[in-house]
Amino acid sequence: MLSSCTWKVAEVVSCCRFLNRSFGYQVIMFRCAFLILFLALGYELHLSHGTEVSVNNTDNKLCLYANLMVNFSVAYEVGVNKSETVILVLPENVTTEGSACDNTTSTLKLSFGDGHSWTVDFTKKNKTYQVDTIVFSYNLNDSSVFPNSTSKETKSVTVKSIITNVSVDTYYSCKSADVRTVESVIQTLYDVALQAFVINGSKSDTDTICSADMTSTTVAPTTTVSTTAAPTSTPTLPTPTTGKYSIATDVNSTACLMATFGLQIGYKHGDKEETINLVPNMTEVGGACRANSSDLMLTSDTITIMFTFSNDGKKFQLHALNVTVIPATGAPVVAVNTNMSIWAAAVGSSYMCNKEQTLNVTDTLTLYTFELRVQPFEVNKGEFATAEDCQDDTTESWLVPIAVGVALTLLVLIVLVAYFIGRKRNQGTGYEHF
Repeated sequence: MLSSCTWKVAEVVSCCRFLNRSFGYQVIMFRCAFLILFLALGYELHLSHGTEVSVNNTDNKLCLYANLMVNFSVAYEVGVNKSETVILVLPENVTTEGSACDNTTSTLKLSFGDGHSWTVDFTKKNKTYQVDTIVFSYNLNDSSVFPNSTSKETKSVTVKSIITNVSVDTYYSCKSADVRTVESVIQTLYDVALQAFVINGSKSDTDTICSADMTSTTVAPTTTVSTTAAPTSTPTLPTPTTGKYSIATDVNSTACLMATFGLQIGYKHGDKEETINLVPNMTEVGGACRANSSDLMLTSDTITIMFTFSNDGKKFQLHALNVTVIPATGAPVVAVNTNMSIWAAAVGSSYMCNKEQTLNVTDTLTLYTFELRVQPFEVNKGEFATAEDCQDDTTESWLVPIAVGVALTLLVLIVLVAYFIGRKRNQGTGYEHF
């Protein structure tokens, strides 16, 4: 069903809503919303440190080189009309048995885990080479990856690649994401440095850059948080409605992530400054809860936003934001910042900030949050734990006792001064009378 959709950004939301209504799976919306971000940006999702391999020919010379990142979103059956979705990441440690190099054809086979593999077939013609097919095989009998799978077979999907016309003696370079959907698998290939038919056993220093990387992108600045809006991007819409959002591991479990807030987005669209509110009752919720990271994905007809939280066992924080706004006209506006450390609190507690907060995600997009409270880890019985206030709320809460303390100190000083003045006068009067 997923492969029948035409993956254009403006159409993906409608397609996802159709799938969600048809199947009723929250996971469908998560996978679709996840795909929207990649389609809009060519987004680099740093879920691993990359896989780097070298393959030698029969003369023990380098003939194939790869340094890349691949993620797989796989939906599989766990019961009658019931599905689960897992995300696999090509690990750093793989084996290359089955890889081979020839004059006009080459194969890169990377095996990992319990019976999983990713195979790339190359062909060379004249002065260029290309990737013909990519085959991903996954073993549903691996219960550590596919728990409760009703099937125990190994399945394979074949993806036709867009890696073509790579000049011989250059390596293919592509930072942007290439998202391919086949049957129940979404493959995302990114951060790629790939060279086949290596000449003289030495990797080339010259690259053939993919077309997606030819488009310049805005570099995310250091994220700042304040409680007053920047003068050049003050929201003009009414205060947004506060929404309540939660994620559960399945339909029968309680929430594993909870959040409430009102959200407004300010962004540059051409020469104009625009603002838009997220409307809670027109927003689909998706996400995932893991031991050390959690995602909250919110999707409406015009906004897709993904909050990624992490924890080190003691404190959690929001460390990544991915925002896509689809204006009525023009191209989507995308902002990504994966270098954040805000909304921090102890694991097992919640983070709260009642004041308006301004989050500068990039130079072109700003988030405004209102009445914020979030707990991405260790939610018990579907209720927020004790909250840790944001710095500004905490500062304000201390102003009253500090002010009272200062006032009391001044009052004591005034009384003491008055006492000593009065005593001195009395002593002077008594001396003259004597």
